[in-house]
Amino acid sequence: MGELAASLRQEVNRYSPGEKLPPSRRLVERYGVSPVTVSRAVAVLAAEGLVVTRPGAGAFRAPTAAGARARGDTSWQEVSLSTEPTLGGAEPVPRTVDDAGILATLSSPPPGTIAFNGGYLHPGLQPERALATALARAGRRPEAWERPPVEGVPELRGWFAREIGGHDGVLDLSDVLVTAGGQSALTAGLRALAPPGAPVLVESPTYPGMLAAARASGVRPLPVPLDRDGIRPELLEEALRSSGARVVVCQPLFQNPTGAVLSSERRRAVLEIARAAGAFVLEDDFARHLGHADAPLQPPPLAAEDEHGCVVHVRSLTKVTSPNLRVGALAARGPVMRRLRAIQVVDSFFVPRPLQEAALELVGSPVWGRHLRAVAGGLSERRREMAAALMHELPGLPPLEPPLGGLHLWLRLPEGTDEQALEASALRAGVAVAPGHHYFPAEPTAPHLRLSFGGTGGAPEIGEGVRRLRTAFTECGVA
Repeated sequence: MGELAASLRQEVNRYSPGEKLPPSRRLVERYGVSPVTVSRAVAVLAAEGLVVTRPGAGAFRAPTAAGARARGDTSWQEVSLSTEPTLGGAEPVPRTVDDAGILATLSSPPPGTIAFNGGYLHPGLQPERALATALARAGRRPEAWERPPVEGVPELRGWFAREIGGHDGVLDLSDVLVTAGGQSALTAGLRALAPPGAPVLVESPTYPGMLAAARASGVRPLPVPLDRDGIRPELLEEALRSSGARVVVCQPLFQNPTGAVLSSERRRAVLEIARAAGAFVLEDDFARHLGHADAPLQPPPLAAEDEHGCVVHVRSLTKVTSPNLRVGALAARGPVMRRLRAIQVVDSFFVPRPLQEAALELVGSPVWGRHLRAVAGGLSERRREMAAALMHELPGLPPLEPPLGGLHLWLRLPEGTDEQALEASALRAGVAVAPGHHYFPAEPTAPHLRLSFGGTGGAPEIGEGVRRLRTAFTECGVA
């Protein structure tokens, strides 16, 4: 459809304003596509303002606006947007909205490109039919179109409470707020817990979407290194003491991008250190349902072991279902929940009820368990295929430590590798990758690539993608 829209876009320029375009039947014959494809392509041009459609008459080139105003000078906005004024003569807080790290995984690569840069499951691993059924069933119920409580549908909040806190009553539905996915929950958590200008401690490396949200909110992300056992408690304690930070953002399970799992000893230490410092732990549990089939039993969330309300927990259904099922949750105990709820109400009122009801239908159906098992098996197979292909095609790279959960491999590159040049070369070779510098809150410790196996179609695509990546490595002189 995109190629047809591009062709029609060029063709429209040959017509005078108001002139009729060829009928759909002729376009179907000329381009060898279906009537539905033609309708969608014309709708794209209509949305762009290039054509207008008249029922029963056809499509026409849009008339040129008469007396269009000249575009003025907008350079003044650069000064206005660069800082946020503060009270009392204090230094202004610099604010940036840098989406480069997010777009590295959200942007669709050119046709024919193998996407190793994605952050979601391949459509073959998504429960598309079950989602369609759940949405249809939810949409047929009249009450699904009533305004929901601002905190979320009670039944869905109760499900999240049991999933996060277990069945021993650590959390109940009053401790849960339904959000529009994990990114929205992270943003609300950062805004609730840290005022503009405040330091926030983050793992290094870490998820670029969180770094972008922090900086856009005017807070200062400061790095705390991690290793294969997660964030390092001795460095966390020192960073809390030296910075005065009162928020720690942590991904204890299959950390993005490294795949690290916080060890049992460090879990206790992180909670004790945060409690002693009077700090919150913003727990991003994005990979809870992304464990691989060969992974050991997963530890419970930190929120389930938190006695004193230090943990604000983020959970999402998006990663394990579809990018379009933007339903997640914030779980917290104490006064902080009132602030989280207030921020969501001010920002977006509530999550649409039909989406909440569809999510509830999905997780309550027999399909849910089967889907989770299929995802675990599919991710295990893809991880093994990618690790084996990298070892075969690029044997000179440092040894891999493949994770037992999540969607990615974190590939360390030889010192001195130009990540951006390698990214561009890989794209020319037909494979999209995510450069590692986006994942560091400060200077990167070494060059890296994050390679997604979860977004691929399986072994043949992975093998071909790694062969294309080898071409890029050779072009850039990387071992």
